[in-house]
Amino acid sequence: MHIIQEIIQHDLEETPNMSTEPKEVDKETTPSPQDKDEEITPASSEDTDPDFNDELVDEETEDGDEDEDDEEDDEEVEEEADEDEDEDEDEDEDDEEEEVEAEEEEDPEAEAKAIAEATASADKSYVPPTSLLNSPSPYPLIRSVDGMSLKKYNPAPSVFTARSVPVQLRGKLNVPIHVTIGGSVVEYTVESDDYDIGFGVVAEREEGVTVVTPTDRVDAHMKAVSGKFLVGTVPCALIFTFDNEYSWFREKKITYQITVRPPTKENIISGRKLRAVKALTVVSEDRVSADERLEVVSEKRQQLVQDVERLEKELEEKKKSLGVVEKEEGWLQKRVQLRSVQEDLLNRRLSNGWEDENEVEDAGDGQSPERAEI
Repeated sequence: MHIIQEIIQHDLEETPNMSTEPKEVDKETTPSPQDKDEEITPASSEDTDPDFNDELVDEETEDGDEDEDDEEDDEEVEEEADEDEDEDEDEDEDDEEEEVEAEEEEDPEAEAKAIAEATASADKSYVPPTSLLNSPSPYPLIRSVDGMSLKKYNPAPSVFTARSVPVQLRGKLNVPIHVTIGGSVVEYTVESDDYDIGFGVVAEREEGVTVVTPTDRVDAHMKAVSGKFLVGTVPCALIFTFDNEYSWFREKKITYQITVRPPTKENIISGRKLRAVKALTVVSEDRVSADERLEVVSEKRQQLVQDVERLEKELEEKKKSLGVVEKEEGWLQKRVQLRSVQEDLLNRRLSNGWEDENEVEDAGDGQSPERAEI
């Protein structure tokens, strides 16, 4: 059964990898038989006796027959042992197949339970996005809490498949998959032709980027790479990356299948309630905070209003004073001009005399006394 992962705001727990190094196994080796020629050196006259030689040949023949019988017995024992081992292997394989079948029978229930638990955990950790909280309309947040409409619910998964897609040497291929339904389960299978490929998955949201599968070189040409995880917070863009930047000489070809399964109706209904509780907590806390800030701001506004009214009254008084001053200033400017003209006229009279006096003097000098008397 694949591991169910959560994509949420808080940190993910990492599970240490199991060691995959092969263990050394002691193997029994049977040395190959070697034929050895035995030299018979006559030691006495008995060795040269024909009758004795015949007896010796008979004994050797009997010994050879016995050795052959022993070898046949050994071969029969080995064959029986091999048959027993084959039977044991067949029994082990049957047991393993039965265990696999049993696991496969248990997988759907266990997987459904794991998905339900992961979905519940993600819904409990639901945090309304800032953009929804700052929206002037109340409905975007409500739609985020409601999730998929049960009237439009379709249990059919969305499948994205491509075969033998080239990834250029020193290049990279990104496959974006947009998920809009919270609690969706994403399952993927990746294969490559002939060579390994770099592969990784990240989730991009408004809040930031979450690494689902770190990018690493995988032997997808030897065995398909598969995985399964849960998308808790939406909207979300899943980026499946196929990295060939490390290769200087080879283009790679990849085949992938990505399946996005919507949540079950039961998970949708339970998720709504959990998200609603979480959203209600956030909204209530924000309302209380806004109320406190509103009280402070209202007091400050009232104080500023009073200050403005006071300043407006002062301004009116200042305006009146300004009018009086301006009127006086105009009158004084005229007075100054008047006095300046008067000063100039008086100074000229004192310096040059009066015009009538000068005219009379000029007339007296040019007329007879009689006429002057007239």
